[in-house]
Amino acid sequence: MRIEYYHASEYGNGAQVAEEFKRVMATLGASVSVHHVRDVKPMELPPADLYLFSSPGRFGKPIGDMRRFLKKLNLPSGARYALLVTELNPVADKKTEKGPSEDELGKCQQIIPRMDEALQAKGLSKVVDGKIYVTGMKGPLESGWQGKVMDFAQTVLRQTSCP
Repeated sequence: MRIEYYHASEYGNGAQVAEEFKRVMATLGASVSVHHVRDVKPMELPPADLYLFSSPGRFGKPIGDMRRFLKKLNLPSGARYALLVTELNPVADKKTEKGPSEDELGKCQQIIPRMDEALQAKGLSKVVDGKIYVTGMKGPLESGWQGKVMDFAQTVLRQTSCP
């Protein structure tokens, strides 16, 4: 399996996740090429079995580099894609000690839905999505993030294998 991984890492967290995904997939027998979206032309992507896109969020949306990349993206209709985003870890309110509800998170964390909207409008077919949390605006990544990447990689292989 050949996977082309495109990320828009700003502080290095997404790049760390991409390299870990590449390492894990190599142990599972898949080939992954990792690229920052600033270093490639979205109209000239190589053929792949799966395209994986990753972006951090800014104000709950994918950052501008990724939004512009997806807008210009040119892939064949029906091409398969996956998403693995980095989001700020939701924290509990200090007074009530309650975390935000799923509805509250859904209103402010629109990274995956916005990326899905852009990719599905181009006729691409989603395989799976996932999130890795960062504990502060610039990181670091959450504890145990490597295990989440491993789980995501295994899900990608299960979802893309032939029956």
